[in-house]
Amino acid sequence: MEINFIEKIKHRILFEIKGVDHTFCNMLKEELWNNSDVKSCSYRIKHPLISVPTFIIETSKNDAIKVVLDTIKRIESENSKFLTALKKI
Repeated sequence: MEINFIEKIKHRILFEIKGVDHTFCNMLKEELWNNSDVKSCSYRIKHPLISVPTFIIETSKNDAIKVVLDTIKRIESENSKFLTALKKI
C-alpha cells in the first residue's frame, strides 16, 4: 500500500492509496464517518481495473491526518479482536 498526498491542509486532505480496492476503501470510509469531527468523507475509483482510489476528507476541528491515523488504529483494534475470536473457534 502506498499513499500519495495530493492536497494537505489542516482540516482537509486529498490522497491516493495504491494497492487497495473497494473493500478497504469502504471500511475506511465507514469508520471515518463514525468520528463526529468528520464533515465530509468520500472516495472514488474512476475505473476498477486501472485506477487508484482517491480519498477526500474534511474535518471541523482536528487535523485531518490525525483523524485518519486514529481511524486506522480503531480498524486495527477491531480486526485484532475479530482474529482473536476467530482463533477461539
